Amino acid sequence: MEQLLRSLDYTLSYIVNTKLVQESIYQELNYREFIRFHNLTQELALLKSPITEVDDVILASYVSDWLINNQGLSKFESFKYKDQLVDLMNKKTVTTWMIVPTDSISSTYQSSFSCRYSIVLAKKTPYLSAEKRGIAAVTIPTCNMADLINEPSASDIMVLDQTNQVIIHPQQELIGARIDELGYLDSAELANLEGDSGQFVAKNGQHTVTYLKAPFNQWTYVSFTEMSELTQESREIGWFTVYVCMFIVVGSIVMVWLGSRNVYSPIRRLFQDVVQRSPEGHKAKRNEIQVINDHFRDMFASISTLTTELGRHREQAVSLFLHKLYLGTNKKSETEDELRRFGLEDRLSAWNHCSVLTLQIDLLENTRYEQTDLDLLLFAITNIIEEMVPPEERLPTIIIEQTHVLLIGSQETNLSTFNDHVYKLTEQVQRNIRSYLDLDVSIGISLPFQQLLHASRAYREGMEALKHRMKLGKGVIIPYFSMNSGHHRKVVFYPKQIESELMDSVRLADENRAHEALRQWLTEVFEKEREPHEYQVSLICLLNEFMILMQEAGISPRSMAGEEQSLYEQLLHLYISSEIEVWFRKRVIAPVIEVFRERQESTYHRLSEQIIHIIENEYDRDITLDECASRLHYNLFYVSTIFKKETGVTFSEYLAMYRLNKAKKLLIETDLPIKEIAERLTYNNPQNFIRYFRKLEGITPGQYRKNHNGRKE
Repeated sequence: MEQLLRSLDYTLSYIVNTKLVQESIYQELNYREFIRFHNLTQELALLKSPITEVDDVILASYVSDWLINNQGLSKFESFKYKDQLVDLMNKKTVTTWMIVPTDSISSTYQSSFSCRYSIVLAKKTPYLSAEKRGIAAVTIPTCNMADLINEPSASDIMVLDQTNQVIIHPQQELIGARIDELGYLDSAELANLEGDSGQFVAKNGQHTVTYLKAPFNQWTYVSFTEMSELTQESREIGWFTVYVCMFIVVGSIVMVWLGSRNVYSPIRRLFQDVVQRSPEGHKAKRNEIQVINDHFRDMFASISTLTTELGRHREQAVSLFLHKLYLGTNKKSETEDELRRFGLEDRLSAWNHCSVLTLQIDLLENTRYEQTDLDLLLFAITNIIEEMVPPEERLPTIIIEQTHVLLIGSQETNLSTFNDHVYKLTEQVQRNIRSYLDLDVSIGISLPFQQLLHASRAYREGMEALKHRMKLGKGVIIPYFSMNSGHHRKVVFYPKQIESELMDSVRLADENRAHEALRQWLTEVFEKEREPHEYQVSLICLLNEFMILMQEAGISPRSMAGEEQSLYEQLLHLYISSEIEVWFRKRVIAPVIEVFRERQESTYHRLSEQIIHIIENEYDRDITLDECASRLHYNLFYVSTIFKKETGVTFSEYLAMYRLNKAKKLLIETDLPIKEIAERLTYNNPQNFIRYFRKLEGITPGQYRKNHNGRKE
């Protein structure tokens, strides 16, 4: 019964607080609003089921004058029992439980009128508003509630409300009377029912009274049991208790015996799975639980290591995002997605002004540092900056070409105050670096801006400000507002990344790809609104890159120009984008690709051999393709393409297979432990090596060694 009442209360609270009901209370409801009426009746239908015993559900709006019950939609003022609803609305409490005569509120099924009384649960709405505008109520005939407690029993069971009035009883004629009026207890004994629960003997000595007060609605559940019935059944209960205890003891012994035989089997299977995935050293341990414990410890350690690595990767991802942001290669949609992904959106939305600081070390000469200490110094300066500036006032500091770049922001609305704050901050940073590291640094300050997409322009302004050290000297702070008449510098757009792709395509003698990259480059340049001479500057810059490429390849620009004008003069006489594209293809790209195509085969083979030589000699340390490209003085993309073209696999795949073959050789020819072999192959965790080996070979390293040793014998 308590579960049923709670379910009704929670369900009615849910319905009253739905958006549909909250909005409908303040709106007119008639036959024109059929869809809303239909939705409301569906919501109310949640309360009516054979389990809930609900007879009628009423939802009424006092302010909009409508009422919904089992009979449908009607006017609140015309409802026959509206006075009862008004009385419920006038009560102080939001939720009310009470018993009322059935014919004073129910207006539907005739079957319900066979019960003289009904229990009403009413809730005023809006639920969270001080002024209530409507009411929702459900009625439950007491007959239905009495059926829940009307079971064959030697006890007389009933439910009382807070005034000790009988509200639920199998005999309908007793409902509504006080318990002392019915002769079960006298008035003096009612005080015994005031506790939360208890049991006592009635003064007449013929009944024992057991009661429990429900904290939910303060109803009291009371059971009256005749003393003679208790005395008669006590011996039977005693013997029954003895038999039950004996059965429990015997059953427990049997269960323990069966459990001791069966409970170990899953542990054994778990142990076998662990041994197959663990270093062979675990097999020597006889304590299987200890082996499983060690395995789980290793697993948790791996998870901890993985979490740390993910944190580092996240920092690297944030740095890469900011690097692209400052260089202006991010699109607006990509920037917004990345801000949400890294949790920076809320921080930036609170800022009214932003500024970019660029910081560079002036000189290492005549200091106690060497050039080899530069990386450590850059790391130390980053720590100093991030300790001084609170995280909520900055984005992470990144390093671009030995320059610290920091975007700071503030909620300060006054621009002058923000500029003063930024300048004081740079002075403090400069003093701290000089104090802790004994180094002079110069700092460039961009003009303030509000939109993050202007960060690339601010970065260029900061770098432009640093160039003024040529005449100002070292250890200076240069605000950009002191230059360029305090206006933003005009950023000349130049698609550097597409240019790099174009040059790589030419080096690879990929003519189709080079033509596509050229078309993209020209599209990016010409879609920006600029002056004609600025377009020519970008074209001359591109031609300069080709001239540098020709010089590196040993190609004479004069031989390409022929007896005509120089390439620069020819280019400056072109004014139509289509003619410019054709000219670059025929006069520049085609001759250069032809030369590279002739040299390609021997160069590819030699470059791949050099990379393979590095792998064979340095497989036992963490080497990357980026490092190999740097050592061989080639572009990373170029080296990656050449290597895969020559070998058919990527650098990482070739390195992994070489290490795998090396591991097989060590397993067969040596007695080195699995852990030491894993360390030689740069695996920090032997478990990772074992899992990788098993994934490729289908067996563990220990099983592989055992199989080959068996063949030798």
